[in-house]
Amino acid sequence: MTEIVTLKAICDELKIDPREARERLRAAASDAKANPELAKARKPRTPWQWVKGSKALEEAKRAVKASMDK
Repeated sequence: MTEIVTLKAICDELKIDPREARERLRAAASDAKANPELAKARKPRTPWQWVKGSKALEEAKRAVKASMDK
């Protein structure tokens, strides 16, 4: 069975506000050239979640961490 990682788990790990994280993820997912896997994995009106170890998860973490640097 595949293990799922949710946005809540990422926010808890990085100690970031989920609202800000969702905002950054929406912006990152709309840029398909910079984040192709994240854009493919995004489905509107569904929870932000990824399969553990996937490229989409790596891109999501990178997008959320970028918001912490600003």
